[in-house]
Amino acid sequence: MTVTDAERALRQALNERILLLDGALGTEIQGLGLDRVVFHGEMFADHPHALVGNNDILNLTAPEIISKIHRGFLEAGADIITTNTFNATTVSQSDYGMEKWVKRLNHDGARIARQACDKISADRDRACWVAGALGPTNKTTSISPDVNDPGYRAIDFDTIKTAYRDAARSLLDGGADLLLVETIFDTLNAKACLVAIREVFEEIGTCCPIIITGTITDASGRTLTGQTPEAFWYSLRHARPLAFGLNCGFGAQGMRPYLVEFARHVDTAICVYPNAGLPNEFGTYDEQPDETAGLIREWADEQLINIVGGCCGTTPAHTAAMRRVVEGLPPRPLPVKPPQMRLSGLEPLVIP
Repeated sequence: MTVTDAERALRQALNERILLLDGALGTEIQGLGLDRVVFHGEMFADHPHALVGNNDILNLTAPEIISKIHRGFLEAGADIITTNTFNATTVSQSDYGMEKWVKRLNHDGARIARQACDKISADRDRACWVAGALGPTNKTTSISPDVNDPGYRAIDFDTIKTAYRDAARSLLDGGADLLLVETIFDTLNAKACLVAIREVFEEIGTCCPIIITGTITDASGRTLTGQTPEAFWYSLRHARPLAFGLNCGFGAQGMRPYLVEFARHVDTAICVYPNAGLPNEFGTYDEQPDETAGLIREWADEQLINIVGGCCGTTPAHTAAMRRVVEGLPPRPLPVKPPQMRLSGLEPLVIP
């Protein structure tokens, strides 16, 4: 399949330095205190469902707000910005009765980010890339939502695959350089997404890099569906992602032991973007940019990371602080792993 110039440039940059991913779109939007008028706009003024809190809809009703947030992270030093499409699948948008708008949400989300990237590239003569965000959806293919019926599933593999396929194709049509399968709590959901992406690649005759990030849900050190970090990697390694890692769940301090485990086993680039600490009793984040950056500097000094950024609660100020501490430091060298059979259930099994 055809490899684009953007992909070649991204891979070259990744070999040379630690790249910066942007910060939290969601908490940036929440901090603006937007009301119904903004979320609904004229386009959806009479929509029968409340759209307040549906951040993805702002791609259509208030694109200038999303563009301004993207520009803030780019000006702070982000190399990669993520599209405002975390919940832009038919599965998640069904909560708002917005299923028929999903292709437009993804296309416009990528277009807005693309325009912001192109502008900063022209103004400052530096490369940057758009990552099309594919979130985990609000349903799981592996776990029953009904404790009285363990065999029940709220969604099946083919349905979620189709939802991801529509989203991925629209993100690429809108100008995304790569696809980010993020905040994975259910590995089977992620597999459906990766199958969908492969089908899109075959359909359009070209491919792009993929980044995969999961989330550890508690101090057990496992994903919601029970896998250890190593087993999680072996489950998805076949997709040959550009980068693999973690986001959300913890701040940088709490995420560190799982990052260290990934660094031992993952033979591709590591991408990690923690929260700004843990949320306080009001659901907001108190960790200041220099605190987060100090922890990130430790990771960089130990050569644990290739791509780093921020998740919930992180702002352009966090991005700028991270840029200062990783500037000039070498990225994590990719380990060479011997050929072995690597299997995974909840635990890994490696057969020499």
